[in-house]
Amino acid sequence: MAQSAMSVTPYWELTFDADGDVDGPERDRLLAEVTARGVHDLIVFAHGWNNDRSGATRLYSRFFAPIPDLAPAARIGYVGIVWPSMRFSDEPIPDFPRSVAADMPARPALDKDTRHALLETFPGRATVIDQLARLLDQHTGEEAELEEFGRLVRLLVEVVPPGPQVLFAADTLANGAPQSEPDMFSAPAATVCEEFARALAQLESPDGTADAQGFSLPNPWDGAHELLRQATYYAMKRRAGTVGERGLGRVVGQLASTAPDVRVHLVGHSFGGRLVSFALRGLPEGVHTVKSVTLLQGAFSHYAFAARLPHDTHAGGVLQGQQNRIDGPLVCCYSRFDSALGSIYPLASRMANDAQGVAEGLDVARMLGAKWGAMGHDGVQAVPGTRAYKLADALNSALPASGCVNIDAAGVVKKGGPPTGAHSDIVHRELAQMVLAAGRIG
Repeated sequence: MAQSAMSVTPYWELTFDADGDVDGPERDRLLAEVTARGVHDLIVFAHGWNNDRSGATRLYSRFFAPIPDLAPAARIGYVGIVWPSMRFSDEPIPDFPRSVAADMPARPALDKDTRHALLETFPGRATVIDQLARLLDQHTGEEAELEEFGRLVRLLVEVVPPGPQVLFAADTLANGAPQSEPDMFSAPAATVCEEFARALAQLESPDGTADAQGFSLPNPWDGAHELLRQATYYAMKRRAGTVGERGLGRVVGQLASTAPDVRVHLVGHSFGGRLVSFALRGLPEGVHTVKSVTLLQGAFSHYAFAARLPHDTHAGGVLQGQQNRIDGPLVCCYSRFDSALGSIYPLASRMANDAQGVAEGLDVARMLGAKWGAMGHDGVQAVPGTRAYKLADALNSALPASGCVNIDAAGVVKKGGPPTGAHSDIVHRELAQMVLAAGRIG
């Protein structure tokens, strides 16, 4: 159960595989011990992109650390979710010195740590990963090589149709059917790589205002490296939905049967936000033990909970109405300094032809963010009754007892360089306070 490196106790872990199957002994230990330990409120945290258990445990330990002092009288238990996602090694680890995470060759080469992570995340794809690494190392100017790279990327992240993950990639539904795949899988790879490279150049320019439309790229293979990253995250998004609905949702239902008085509070960072949100869809009928959900820089569509999309009244979010499964609020913390979600995410998530008719001269975020933006960049969208607060104001007032609540956390979530910006800048006492406030803990 509790590990020596963990800052809080009692602490349990729940490990899930890519198809949402939970480690049985870990689940049984939680179910057996949570009541015996006198837990009244159980905080369940799901990490986002991450390469190993130690990284996840370090995040949980640092995030949970201030909670006992913030709510000294509360009887709180803690759960850390471990699921198979991955982090590229040029991205920061939450609250960890960037210099440690960024010790790697410049793009477009694929460093050994990222190659190893790819091998661990996509077992059985070693030949494909080797071919991708070779093409990135060579990065010739041939368009045919870029097209071959795109084909290999699609091959890397595809899943066999009978498997459960096929159903969990969509953020929106049109006439009840999942959305089509992102344009990055259907458009010519050379075009996609150019667009990603332009977006990266804009993010990395000194003032962040490089002309995304007119900038001439010396090396489209920088965009190829980003295509691989974003395709990998598309697979992680798919897994997050699978683990949430088929895995965590079921475990919370079992917990409600064995410990019905335990109040559950779900917290998710990045794709972990998607995971805990999909857990609502996996709750058995009649379960009302989830008392709050807190999303930290959630890496999924800001329309996920919408019944209707503003630009298409025949389509809605894949989680529409699921916030009503919470006996409390759904709190979404976001920051404009999250460039992973503000610029790159909407570009990666774009559907075919969605950029047509966009005025020239607008930056990537303005071109695509309004339509295909992420929770962690501008909060829940198109859900009537959603309340909005600045973080400091929210911490000094009573939050709504139900419904969606947007929290502008840019006052603390603001540190980080390209390409992800402040996406991983989440280990703050104020955000731990927000989890307690959302759950009415203590």
